[in-house]
Amino acid sequence: MTATRSVLAAQATDFPRWYQDVIAKAELAENGPVRGTMVIRPYGYGIWELLQQAMDRRIKAAGAENAYFPLLIPESYLQREAEHVEGFSPELAVVTHAGGKQLEEPAVIRPTSETIIGEYLAKWVQSYRDLPLLLNQWANVVRWELRPRVFLRTTEFLWQEGHTAHATAAEARAYAIKILQEVYREIMVGHLAIPVVVGRKTRRERFAGAVNTMTLEGMTGDGKALQLGTSHELGQNFARAFDIGYLSAEGRREHAWTTSWGTSTRMLGGLIMIHGDDAGLRIPPLAAPTQVVVLAVRDETLEAAHRIATDLRAAGVRVQVDTRTDQPFGRRAVGWELKGVPIRIEVGPRDLESGVATVVRRLRLSDKAPVELATLTSTVAEALAADQAWLLDQAAARQSARTTPVATVEEALEATDWVTIPYDAVGEEGEDRLAEAGLTVRCLQRPDGTLPTEDDERGLIAYVARAY
Repeated sequence: MTATRSVLAAQATDFPRWYQDVIAKAELAENGPVRGTMVIRPYGYGIWELLQQAMDRRIKAAGAENAYFPLLIPESYLQREAEHVEGFSPELAVVTHAGGKQLEEPAVIRPTSETIIGEYLAKWVQSYRDLPLLLNQWANVVRWELRPRVFLRTTEFLWQEGHTAHATAAEARAYAIKILQEVYREIMVGHLAIPVVVGRKTRRERFAGAVNTMTLEGMTGDGKALQLGTSHELGQNFARAFDIGYLSAEGRREHAWTTSWGTSTRMLGGLIMIHGDDAGLRIPPLAAPTQVVVLAVRDETLEAAHRIATDLRAAGVRVQVDTRTDQPFGRRAVGWELKGVPIRIEVGPRDLESGVATVVRRLRLSDKAPVELATLTSTVAEALAADQAWLLDQAAARQSARTTPVATVEEALEATDWVTIPYDAVGEEGEDRLAEAGLTVRCLQRPDGTLPTEDDERGLIAYVARAY
């Protein structure tokens, strides 16, 4: 542990520096050549790929199909929905010249795709029989960031964005909630082992152009909030702007009701900030590109290390063999701890003589024990399942311990971590006061912890925190 801490800042004294250290030392990503961009390295991209696959399966199970739309959007498209363009104007990157001449109409590099997808929904939806139309896109977007931070806020990032059209407001609302609860929440809790607060944004914090925005908020290791995914009811705002209409069963021309929803590579930042410790990254087993690393201590144990890896792969475990016997063993061990691989199996000559291998669990570094080779595969499988649940429980316990109920805005202003407060005691004036102190109402819930609808106004509980 001492060797590991020497290459990382301590969380307790410099959390932002610790975060940057982990990204660099665990070889997750680097800054790109243009300010605010990032290069995602293979190890970091491996985490993203697994997350993308798990998300994609759930999105398709919810009925949406994948499509792709252009990166460049005519500037006039964004002008059609006034609130939308106003909300994104400071972040837009605009192409004005191409092919050696000035363009007749500038093209915006997509910050999100409501406008261009709205144009095509208007073409594809003609009758009530065409509804619902459920689309998802995996893409990159560009939002010009003034204060970039790798994974959390970058000028260019990767994401998925869903866009749907429905015959009624009730159907649109139900689908937006379905995505939030059955896709996003299941990914955060079940795949990333991140406990989240699910709630509704205030009017002040809504997505530009939406009538309702719902969110999932996670608590980072330094007690701040991180928005991990959002789902928006767009009402008929974009349908009117782009004439997304259909002929009803009664023969009337109606405007559709639309939704949009998205998550991004910010989830990787959340994974680091929520689960990491002073030894580096900690990856929940389901999210780990390498779930087990087998370290051959010496050349004469390489063959045994490969046999162990073969047995584990046959059991469905993602495993890698570290064959770098020319490098100091301690340095290798510390490196894998820093990368957050859930289980390390050490294979030394004395281990083999005794018919065992030494198993080290990353989440419980003090838990280091010899395991008989005959039972190694089953022991590892049990440990992976147990550690996935343990990591979620640990994060949930921290979130609960660092969330305090208060009764007034004054008390909220004095808090260092999350607080809950009756929203009736906050209101728009209270939100202004909180914002002046760098605090925001992250979301609203009913007193029983359930998700309020757009129409719920009284008796709600607000979660207030500083945010990334």
